[in-house]
Amino acid sequence: MTSTGTNIPLIRLRGITKTYGEGATAFQALKGVDLDIEAGDFVAIMGPSGSGKSTAMNTLGCLDVPSSGEYLFRGVHVESLSRDARARLRRRYFGFVFQGFHLLARTSAQENVELPLVYRGEPAAQRHAAARLALEKVGLKGWEHHTPGELSGGQQQRVAIARAIVTEPQVLLADEPTGNLDSQRSHEIMELLWHLNADQGITVLMVTHEPDMAAYARRIVRFVDGMVASDERNEPLLLRPAQPAAQEAAHVA
Repeated sequence: MTSTGTNIPLIRLRGITKTYGEGATAFQALKGVDLDIEAGDFVAIMGPSGSGKSTAMNTLGCLDVPSSGEYLFRGVHVESLSRDARARLRRRYFGFVFQGFHLLARTSAQENVELPLVYRGEPAAQRHAAARLALEKVGLKGWEHHTPGELSGGQQQRVAIARAIVTEPQVLLADEPTGNLDSQRSHEIMELLWHLNADQGITVLMVTHEPDMAAYARRIVRFVDGMVASDERNEPLLLRPAQPAAQEAAHVA
């Protein structure tokens, strides 16, 4: 898949709608969404329940097709692709991280991470090497043979992230990735996502309802009633200057 022009963003949505049901029971989840996402961006997608943010994420991840409008990925019209073509696109370009981890309980961390490569038909030796490298990237070197039951929630999410990046995707889609974690582990996972974006250039699209998690993003897009209500650049938390202790104490007081 190649881009048709040099100035085309990685992702472009134009007039995207999504309607579920028909007739009197029809519900329009998206109402004409326009959105551009450049390669290497880190976008937090926010909004209240029912705002359309999850439907937008499913559309961006090629898990669902819009009812109308255009979705271009690298200049190619995704909305016109067949189901099989969309599946191939997902396997090649996208990685997914979910709130619930979705790990196989009786399978080691390394075997969980290898699964996408198994589906691709990669040789065993290549799978093993790639999975070990992915686990090392998320700080789990030495934990390869532990099952999910032997790992903390934060470690399980790191395994899930390793599984998402083992295929070297261009885009990482994270749906409430800290939703099942305590505050400390949540910030650890967000720092990991930040470094995958900043150091490895992976485009990160994250749905979250937590402002302190969205603070790590370079851009915050807010949905309301199926439409983009605001789209603002953000100074990521890890790039902000440290607050002086006295000033911080005064702010807390």
